[in-house]
This record gives sequence, structure tokens and C-alpha cells, in this order.
Amino acid sequence: MKEIVLDTETTGISIKEGHRVVEIACLELENLIPTGNKFHCCINPQRKVSEKAFEIHGYSDEFLSKQKNFDDIKEEFLNFIENKRLIIHNAEFDLSHLNNELSLCGNDKIINDVIDTLVLARDKFPGSQVSLDALCKRYRIDNSMRTKHNALLDCELLAKVYINLTDQKEPTLDFHKSNEQNNNENLNLNVSYFKKVILPKNDEILNHKKYLKEKLKKNYFN
Repeated sequence: MKEIVLDTETTGISIKEGHRVVEIACLELENLIPTGNKFHCCINPQRKVSEKAFEIHGYSDEFLSKQKNFDDIKEEFLNFIENKRLIIHNAEFDLSHLNNELSLCGNDKIINDVIDTLVLARDKFPGSQVSLDALCKRYRIDNSMRTKHNALLDCELLAKVYINLTDQKEPTLDFHKSNEQNNNENLNLNVSYFKKVILPKNDEILNHKKYLKEKLKKNYFN
């Protein structure tokens, strides 16, 4: 199963106010293991970046004016995510901006299956902070390099958060020394994951909730 961890940066929050995408990053996972395939580009939004957005990601109008327009990169982007599930933190924001860009180019909206890690985190930790930084702190993921929001770095962090949210272990790094090739020491890296993600079906979730409700009711009256 191939999935795409996706993130964007924009000129501002509101599409109604004409804000546009300035950066797109995508990392490909296969059975939760990074494949090394990625898509990343900065984009000329053809408008000024708001002061607040500049404080967040640091992309200046001068820098962005030298980048390609969204129309120039859309086919490569759409080909990269085609038929793959998207993993996004606060998916509504990113998808609304991407669909706006596609609409401006005369393209249809994105129809991929989507997992919103913000929703997963709220369900798992109700009442707690569930920003990407907060989740990195909870799972002891090093985000010290995140002094500014950068879509590619955020994708790398989100991939690790996603594995933890789905109760997976981080990749286990096993180092083995060997004395091959004229007694030179070689380092062999084996990366393995704890288990494959199996998401419950809707009827299974409903049955589980029904079971818990009946069990709690029974324990209450006994």
C-alpha cells in the first residue's frame, strides 16, 4: 500500500481573500516505509505573501517571484499522488488550497483517499494539544530544525508522527559489524517495522462501540 505524506505552505489562510500556495512537498511511503521518492517545489503565487505567513515560513516575494507557476508543475504533482492515499495534518486546509489552484488551472479537484492526522490525534488525545510540534514532543521526535515551517521538513516529521499515531514503532536500526573485505569493518543497516497498519472497517468500529456501550451499561447495573 503506497501513501503520500503531503504538506503545503501558502501566502495566507483565506482562499476568499485570494491567498495562494507557495510550496508543496510529498513523501512516498510503502507499508509505512519511506521509499525515497519525493516531490517538492516552491511556487510563484503571483501575489504578495502576507506578513503573518512570511513570519511562519520565511519565503519572500522576491524569492517566490523566480519560481515556476502552479500550472507549470501541476501535471508532475498530480502524477506523483495518483491512486495513492494522502496523509495530511489538517487536511481541510491543504486540500482547499490545492483544489483552488487546480480550479484556477481548469482541473478537477483531488479525489484521493485522505487520512487526516489531526483528526486521528484529536480522537486519540481528546483535550490535548495536537499541533505537529506538540505531537513531536509527545512522541519524542526531534523537531529542533523546525525554526520555520518548511513543507518538506514537516512531511518528514509527520511521517514519524503518523507511524506513532497508528501504534507503529519507529524503524528499528540494527547495526552489525563484519570483518569482510581485507578485515575492513562494514556497517550493515537493517530497517524493520513492528507491524503493518490494518485500519478497521466502518461496521467493525460500530460493533466495537456497541460492545463497549453494552459492557459499560452491564457493569453499571451489576
